[in-house]
Amino acid sequence: MKSLATHVLPLIIITASFFVFSGDAPDDRSSPAASSDCVTCHEQETPGAVSDWKLSKHFEEDVTCDDCHGDGHSTADDAHEAEIPTAETCDTCHPERVEQFKAGKHALAWAAMKAMPTIHWQPTGLSDGMKGCGGCHKIGIKTEEEIAELKENGSGFGNASCDACHTRHTFSAKEARQPEACQTCHMGFDHPQWEMYSSSKHGVRHELKKSGALPPGASAPTCQTCHMSDGDHGVITPWGFLAVRLPLPENEQWSADRVTILQALGVLDPDGQPTARLEVVKQAKLARLDEEEWQAGRDKMIAICGDCHSENFARAELQKGDDFIRDIDHLMAEAIREVVGLYEDGIVEAPENYAYAFPDLLTFHDAPTPVEQRLFVMFMKHRMRAFQGVFHANPDYALWYGWSEMVQDLSEIRHMAEGLRTADRVEAERQRQKKSP
Repeated sequence: MKSLATHVLPLIIITASFFVFSGDAPDDRSSPAASSDCVTCHEQETPGAVSDWKLSKHFEEDVTCDDCHGDGHSTADDAHEAEIPTAETCDTCHPERVEQFKAGKHALAWAAMKAMPTIHWQPTGLSDGMKGCGGCHKIGIKTEEEIAELKENGSGFGNASCDACHTRHTFSAKEARQPEACQTCHMGFDHPQWEMYSSSKHGVRHELKKSGALPPGASAPTCQTCHMSDGDHGVITPWGFLAVRLPLPENEQWSADRVTILQALGVLDPDGQPTARLEVVKQAKLARLDEEEWQAGRDKMIAICGDCHSENFARAELQKGDDFIRDIDHLMAEAIREVVGLYEDGIVEAPENYAYAFPDLLTFHDAPTPVEQRLFVMFMKHRMRAFQGVFHANPDYALWYGWSEMVQDLSEIRHMAEGLRTADRVEAERQRQKKSP
């Protein structure tokens, strides 16, 4: 009778030989796609993209290059035939998330940028070239015609929308759940939410939790906690980007102030009647234009806050934000009225591209006079920081970077307006004396 070793030893030798000659095959993440012509070539041309893809959930689920890029490209000569994914590409596998995304403000980011009256005055490298406004607003959905035009002008990439947060080619959900994923766009001049959040108690607790100073189960809200509850991609806020809304408030002073601001935004004409721009603002969801829409957003936020706070506390804190908008709106409206007076008295003349003899806040840095440029900074930089600072629980931004700066802006605008009036009187007197015999 043969011994057990006689039967087992050959099996051991064969098994050992397999591991010796197959190198690290047990850990090799190869697949039919990994040995395809795409990977063979792009491991040389774009190794980082291939490496990221191999680390992705897409790789694990056998989502291959042609699933997203089509099969029109197979050589260096036909690289232009590779399809650049859009949100519709992602919709094939992620319909629920794409539907949510389309209902939120991010999907409208490109349209909102294009709606600005002087966006075409920017160097194309900043807008269509994705190096300025376009660098973040590209998250918005574009028409096929817009995509074709971008490609023709040398900006054929970055149309997927989803990869603004789930960066390619890892397309990681875990990455997009981190507050740092929001930092690239939600920072800086007119929307420094990252700076506000990261130095608020919410942001500090998040950092302490990451460092281990707080236990893993401690509450530490992130951007996604408050604005993407349960992974809902329909990001939208009650007050919107501009913190203006309809209907007008019952408070008479606030109502008058808001009308003035809406006129300076060009959505109401100098007589208080709606303009064509109101429809543009509505389509881009730059503001909430009915009570139901605003209240739905507020109720949703109160419910989210309720995970950590009492409902009474949440309502009271959000009401403080509303009240603060009322106060900063009065400062803003007073400054606008100073400039309106200059137009009415003929001291400042309306440019040819203006529909009315009225300051236009949406011309941004293209405002035609220094006093109007100061008005733009007051609105787009300091007013933004004031109300966003309150809602992001950052008192320093609300006060010193917001309210305090607005007070100084108003004082300076009044001083500039008086200087222009004085100069106008001096010039009028000079002309009178010149005509005198």
